[in-house]
Order: sequence, then structure tokens, then C-alpha cells
Amino acid sequence: MVYKSRTKSKELAILEILNDRMQLARKDKQHYFNLKKGYEGEVIFDSLTEKLQCECLILNDLLFEVNHTIFQLDSLIIVQGKILFFEVKNFEGDYYYESDKLYKKPKLEIINPLLQLSRSEPLLRQLLLNHGFNLPIDASVVFINPKFTLYQAPLYKPFIFPTQIKNYLADLNATPSKLTPQNKELADMLLSLHITESPYEKLPSYHYDQLQKGISCTRCHSFSITVSNKYCFCMKCQYQELLDEAVLRNIKEFRLLFPNKKLTTRTIHHWSQVVPERRIRNILLRTFTKMGDHRWSYFE
Repeated sequence: MVYKSRTKSKELAILEILNDRMQLARKDKQHYFNLKKGYEGEVIFDSLTEKLQCECLILNDLLFEVNHTIFQLDSLIIVQGKILFFEVKNFEGDYYYESDKLYKKPKLEIINPLLQLSRSEPLLRQLLLNHGFNLPIDASVVFINPKFTLYQAPLYKPFIFPTQIKNYLADLNATPSKLTPQNKELADMLLSLHITESPYEKLPSYHYDQLQKGISCTRCHSFSITVSNKYCFCMKCQYQELLDEAVLRNIKEFRLLFPNKKLTTRTIHHWSQVVPERRIRNILLRTFTKMGDHRWSYFE
């Protein structure tokens, strides 16, 4: 049972918008690609764990603080008698393991994900003890990408490789598990301690004037959009989207980028470019609460 679903982080969502609307610096673009690839791998793993039929509670994407130290768990599963948690890696290509270090061929050293496990596991144990829980913890690194190969992998390391994931989850499914009220209490406690805003967001500076205006295609991200009475049509990939949905998506992007700017008809008309002002006003009136009157009105 999925007890906490995964959602795209605010950092990734903002970087996605900025990548479409401005020229990111190389380091920012690489950071965006790394976040995007990691998130995609985690979503793939979620799609597999959510099919588990055994009694379990699945909590995805958790962020905690213990003794002024913040740590993240990609996926955590509570089963009878123990806690499983997973560090999910979407590495692609040929890697090798040597002297407790991980390298991408030919010889690019990568941070060993086992270091993250060795850091997170004692912190999670301390968190549990601080709140009166004492359960065994089984931590693993999951390599989710089928195009990943690790040469010289030690047999005794807690690695789960792409070809092993299916059997690992099948074995978990076949293991008898009966959840107790204490298990749900534990899950609720973890949810209550989860930090929703990461203090480690890395966002480039940006301002309104430097961003591309308009509605982007949700499929190919082009701004070559034409508008009819009911639809937005992409001239590049021919994808068609309901106009109201496209405008609401554009408003969501604007509010994410500029949470302190007031939401007005004129502002969204300028931000969207191709949509008539009257149509935008009607959408705002239907979807949001109008505050104030006449030229001073805005929406919340």
C-alpha cells in the first residue's frame, strides 16, 4: 500500500520551466539533467513497488533532520518486523568497482552510493529510537536502469541490479507479513517528521524580463503555439491541448516562479502572450477567488 506518493520537487519543477524559458548555464543545466534523470528512475521503481500485494506501507521521498543533520530516503517500505529502505540510482553505462570506489568507464570516479547508505542508516535508526521504535533496518542500493552494468561488483554489498529487481520484489511479496497498529503509528510518525521544503535547493537567479513568454507545448516544449476557441495547437509536433488546461498550466508555472507576484488578468495575459485577455479573465474567475475591484483586482 502506497502511504506516501512521490511528487516532483519544487526545485526540479522550477528548473524544468527555466530550461524552457531561458538559457541555463552549463552547471545549472547539468544539475537539472541529473535531478530529472534521478526522478525518472525513482518513478520507475515506484511503479514496481506499488504492485506489491503483501501487507506493507510504502513511503516515497522522505526528508528528515536528526541532530541538525538532514538526510533523504528515496523509498521506504514497512513490513512485518522490519523496515526496508532503498537508495535508487538511475546510472546508465559501464561502471566498475575497485577498492571500495565506483568508477564509470574508462576512469571517472562516481560518489559511491554505499556512502549514502552508511550515512542514512544510522540517522534513521536514531530517528526511530528517539520516538520509541526499535526495528531492524535493511538498506539497499537499487540500480534501476536496464542499460547499467557494474563490473567487479562484490557479492556481499547490498546492491540490487536491474536483472534482480523483479525477483527481489517477488520474494518480498511472498514473505508473510502482517501489519500491526504500531506499524501504522510508525508510518504516521515518519510522515509527521517529513520536511516538505529542502534547504539544499540549487536554483539559478532569474527575473521576469529575461524569460521567454508564451505557452509552451507540453509534449515538445516548443513555443510555436496557435490558439483557437477551444484548443492550443503546436505547430512543431502537432500536439493539441485544451486551451483552458494550457492556460491553467501556464498560470501554475507563473505562480511557481513568482510566488510573491499578484495574479492578475493583465499579468497572465502578458505571460501567456497568445491568449485573449477576456478568455484569461474568464478562466481566472472560474478557477480562483477574485479579490478587490476594478483595476486593483487580483486573484488568489
